[in-house]
Amino acid sequence: MKRETLQNEILDNLTKGATVYTDSASAYDRLPAQQFIHETVNHVREYVRGEVHTQGIENFWSLLKRGLRGTYVAVEPYHLDRYVTEQVFRFNNRATKDNPLNDSDRFAFLMSQVAGKRLTYAELTGKDADSYHSPEAATGEEEPF
Repeated sequence: MKRETLQNEILDNLTKGATVYTDSASAYDRLPAQQFIHETVNHVREYVRGEVHTQGIENFWSLLKRGLRGTYVAVEPYHLDRYVTEQVFRFNNRATKDNPLNDSDRFAFLMSQVAGKRLTYAELTGKDADSYHSPEAATGEEEPF
């Protein structure tokens, strides 16, 4: 990834003054000049220095890739953001020592986030609703299951 691409994503998604932990890749070297608190770990010498590490994000990407290759075998690029969003939810709401959630807690929280929201067929598929013609629409009959 090019430095400019990475820097623009950081600038677009983080608040000035945020603390950013990265490895020592040169693509991150301008973060302090952009008003971020930037701490690095050099993986040649160390992986963790106090609270400074990249293990959390590496764990997240590992889980996402495992899901995309195993659970969700045929992911359309159009829907990739939705798969990432699902994994973000799972990761941010996983059970930890400080946050002892169970499946029921996660389900209740998820439902509180989607109540009153609508996802249309056109939004889900990226297709214009007028271009969708079901077999029922063509024949006027429902197709048996």
